[in-house]
Amino acid sequence: MKEIEKFKKAILEEYPRMDLDSEFSFKCHPGVTCFNQCCADVNIFLTPYDIIRLKKRLGITSGEFLSKYTLMPFDENSKFPVILFEMQENEKKCCHFVGEKGCTVYEDRPWACRMYPLGMASPSDDPNNTEKEFYFLLKEDVCHGHKEDNKMTVSDWVKDQGIEQYNEMGEHFKEVTLHPFLQNEENSLNPAQVDMFFTACYNIDKFRDFIFKSSFLDKFEIEEGLIEKIKNDDVEMLMFGYRFIKFSLFGEPTLQIKTNVAEAKEAELKKKKKI
Repeated sequence: MKEIEKFKKAILEEYPRMDLDSEFSFKCHPGVTCFNQCCADVNIFLTPYDIIRLKKRLGITSGEFLSKYTLMPFDENSKFPVILFEMQENEKKCCHFVGEKGCTVYEDRPWACRMYPLGMASPSDDPNNTEKEFYFLLKEDVCHGHKEDNKMTVSDWVKDQGIEQYNEMGEHFKEVTLHPFLQNEENSLNPAQVDMFFTACYNIDKFRDFIFKSSFLDKFEIEEGLIEKIKNDDVEMLMFGYRFIKFSLFGEPTLQIKTNVAEAKEAELKKKKKI
C-alpha cells in the first residue's frame, strides 16, 4: 500500500492535469504488439458497482466472486476495507478474464480497466476541498496504443468506454468512503463494523439475506415499494446498503426505527436505570 501512496504523490506533483476537453491519442486493438500485456501483474481496485456487474456477468453470487477472484489487502492505516482483483498464480500473473482475443468480460469490465490509459485523481481526500478532480494520462513503455493515430478528447473517451454510469455510482460510494466520520483521525471502525461495511458494500447477496432473513424489516420503516426493489435489484440493494452504513456506522438519520420498537427499547432502558 505504500507504493500506492507514492504513486498518488507522483500524480499530484508530476502528472499534467487534464480536463474533459483535453486531447490525447490512443487505441487498443489486437493489432498492437502489446495486446493483453497490460492485463497482468497489475493492481486493480474494485468498486461495489464493479463487483455487481462482474458477478452478474458470471452468473455467480457476490460471495463466490469475492472468494474466487479477489483479495482484501491489510493496511493498518486504512479506514475501511478495499478489494483488489487477484491475478492468476502463473508466471505472468494474468487476469482471470483475459483471453487470446482480449477481455472475456469486456462489456462488464471494471472502472479501472475502462478508464485506461486515463486515470482520475483528487487533490485531497477532504470532502470539503473545493478543488475539482482531474484526469491524467498513464503513458507506460509497455503500451504501444499511444502510438496509434487516434486523437480524441477525455470526454470522448469517457462516453465511448461507458464510464459515465460507473462514475455516477462511484459518487455514491465516495459519500461513504469520504464521510466526515472516517475523515476524523480519532474515529475508527471496530472489527464487527468493518465486517458490516464489507458486507453492505461488496457482498451484496449476503447483505440481502441479512435484510430479509433477520428481524430487520420488523424493526425499520421502509418506504413503500422499496422492499420489492431491493429484493430484486442489486443496484437498489447497494444504494440501500449505503443508507444502512450511514445510519449504523456514522449515526446519520437515514433510516427510521418503527415506533413500537423505539418505544419498547426506551422502556427497556428506563427499566435498567431503575435497577
